[in-house]
Amino acid sequence: MAQRREVRPRSAQYAWLITGPLAVFTLICFAVFWVADHRWYADWAFGLIAFLGVCLVYVGVFNVVIRRSTYSIVLVEVPFVLILFYLPPPMVICVVALATMVTQVIRSAVITPSKLWFNVAKSAASITLASLVIAAFPRYGGDDPRAWLILAAALLVYTVADISSLAGVMSVVQGFKAGQEVLRSGVSALIFASINVVIGLVFLVALEATSWSAVLLAVLVAALILMLRSFAEFFRQHRTLAEVYELTKAVREVGADSGLPDVLLGRVQALMRSEYATLWLAPQGRHPEVLLTARVENQGLLDLSPTPASVREQAVTSGGTLAVGPSFADTQEQRKPLRAAKIKDILIVPLRSGQTTIGTLEVVNRLGDTRSFRVADIQVLETIAAHAAAAVENGRLVDRLLYDAYHDRLTALPNRRRITDALAESVKVRAEDEVVAVLLFDVDGQRDVNESMGHAAGDKLLAEVAGRLRGIAGPGALVGRIGGDEFVVTLRAESTDATVQLATDMREQLRGPMTVGSLTLDVDTAVGVAVYPDHGGDPETLLQRAELAANAAKVLPYGVQLFHPALESRAVRRLGIAADLRTALDSGALDVYFQPKVTLTDRHLVGVECLARWQHPAQGEVAPEDFIAVAEHTGQLSRLTEVVLTEGLRRCREWADQERPLSIAVNLSVRTLLDSRFPDQVASLLEQYGVAAAQVTFEISEPGMLGDIERVLPTLYRLRDLGVRLSVDDFGTGASSLSYLRQWPVHEVKIDDSFVQGMATDTGDLAIVRAVISLAREFGLTVVAEGVESELTLDLLEEMGCEIGQGYLFSRPLPYERLEAWFSAQTEPATTDAGEVRRLRAVI
Repeated sequence: MAQRREVRPRSAQYAWLITGPLAVFTLICFAVFWVADHRWYADWAFGLIAFLGVCLVYVGVFNVVIRRSTYSIVLVEVPFVLILFYLPPPMVICVVALATMVTQVIRSAVITPSKLWFNVAKSAASITLASLVIAAFPRYGGDDPRAWLILAAALLVYTVADISSLAGVMSVVQGFKAGQEVLRSGVSALIFASINVVIGLVFLVALEATSWSAVLLAVLVAALILMLRSFAEFFRQHRTLAEVYELTKAVREVGADSGLPDVLLGRVQALMRSEYATLWLAPQGRHPEVLLTARVENQGLLDLSPTPASVREQAVTSGGTLAVGPSFADTQEQRKPLRAAKIKDILIVPLRSGQTTIGTLEVVNRLGDTRSFRVADIQVLETIAAHAAAAVENGRLVDRLLYDAYHDRLTALPNRRRITDALAESVKVRAEDEVVAVLLFDVDGQRDVNESMGHAAGDKLLAEVAGRLRGIAGPGALVGRIGGDEFVVTLRAESTDATVQLATDMREQLRGPMTVGSLTLDVDTAVGVAVYPDHGGDPETLLQRAELAANAAKVLPYGVQLFHPALESRAVRRLGIAADLRTALDSGALDVYFQPKVTLTDRHLVGVECLARWQHPAQGEVAPEDFIAVAEHTGQLSRLTEVVLTEGLRRCREWADQERPLSIAVNLSVRTLLDSRFPDQVASLLEQYGVAAAQVTFEISEPGMLGDIERVLPTLYRLRDLGVRLSVDDFGTGASSLSYLRQWPVHEVKIDDSFVQGMATDTGDLAIVRAVISLAREFGLTVVAEGVESELTLDLLEEMGCEIGQGYLFSRPLPYERLEAWFSAQTEPATTDAGEVRRLRAVI
């Protein structure tokens, strides 16, 4: 089906195509009438009276408002009956033409020449046709019915010609459809014209009977005008109330300011009979400025306004309605600047939200039967503005609630719900040669900032991290915050390897110094990576597995972990053993194993490290890192530490009683060191078992201690004052330097097994071990190497001056009974200056 082409309005100058022929026709007929009656102007006094009478009754008009222009079908058939009967045709034409011109100029503050001369030509040509009808028939007396029929026919011709001329000019200027609308409205005009002709004939008969009837007729006309005006006002008010009701109902239904202009402005422009209706909303938070205008001849909305910005600002500043026009005497001085913008009158009503002005509703240039805005129009527009302001506020409130439901309030980033929805859409439209990646960044140290500097500082830190992530994530990524210190970046990538590399690069860029208050912090993150479709098919699974990977990344030196199924199985297993751990601790189901520590120069056995082991009745052997992690998260770590320390002290007492003195080493978590009661507990246990404090070494992991060094230092000093030895475990895997050892109250450095095991084949590991041993000895610290598994490693360590070794070359961790058997099989008594010790017979 072919689409109907929209007819665009032409220039108003096209009206001359109709005005010209009408004017030419009128002038020719006027000349003919003049030739026929040279003395027509002799009755100029009656012509003047007729002119005044026509001007007076021109106040009652029937207006047709079509698009931009307003055209009037003049309902003055009553005086026309009289002037056609009493005055010669040339004078009739002059009276009607002059009356039309004068009233058009007076009633229209702004009128174009084309419109003015068209109305004059139309009226003059129409009355000329009526005069031709009168001239074509014999003249009869006013009481003769034949005269009535001739006058009625003449005025019917006048009305038809008037409507046809209007339809013609509208078709030329606005299109054929506009002309049809005029013709449809002409039916009502013919009915009113017929009624007025009858009234005019009654007046004629009365005047023909006696001239004194003019007095009664004048009274009747005045009463009729008052009655019609009252009826018209009542009808106008009723129509206005109905339209206001429909408008406010539509405003309530739209519910949001995004669709409000479309519903509001066209209706306001029609209701207020204005050329323009404008809605201006001030920018507020996330909402940008809105400036939209409905214009009478435009189907859509314009993003401009005829209202000068200074005038609008005046209304906003005052907070009250600004009305400028002929009906408002107190603002007459403001009409001059508006005329420069071709504005004859304007109403501006501020939109209020409490005491704040959030925008304005404006109407410009009144059209229709009343050519300027009145006080009643202010009340109508203020009513509409109140509903519009409520709609804007309600819409923005709903928008704010929706925004809050999908965004984090602190950082303004999308929250977990928004991220989940976005991921659900992303996995639906993924291309075959790409993956949908989820990068979860877990911020390290945010809790410390909260505790040391307050939550406000912690919030600033999170906001800084959010800003950096937005800056480095790129335009195609979605950055969100899904937890207290957890951020998520979702994006599309070429492959899993590219995703891991991207996560590594982003983590490095994020590690720069961050200023929080007066401090500059180096904040680190652990990054977990999960990709669709390899690691899950739905958003919740991807987020869960990225979180598992981020937890695993916390213990890695490079801080990035790609999800793999073992992480999930371990997490599920940890969840399953959480309930059984407390029972195992209370019932003694946890075992303590002992791994020997040997001097490298003379192979003397100097002590053992106490290690917890758990054989679960259903799941078998549980990895130490699994049940230790469960103990940390369930608050059972202190109980686990107490069990291991108690068993170690008990065995240490037994060995001392057997004249085989051995020291013990027990691993401590930073969480245990944060417990201020722990040193008192240690002192009590030492006293209970009668073990010298120097026989006990507490090993603290270096990576774990670095994050809380300031908080654990008091506990470390209290333990040192008790006389126990302190050792830095896993040295070299953290971010510290050896210079920190001068500040910590430690006695021993334990080189991580990852360096010891690789030193025989990797020159880098060999250099690290050599440097640690050399510098630690300069600080007067004992060096222990764990992970000794070969004779070559043993020889290298002995050559470097490492004092103590521990590893599978000597023995694996053993339960107490097997350790006793190992004592008997692998060691023999040896006498030293410090007394009798056990020495290895041979290293197997």
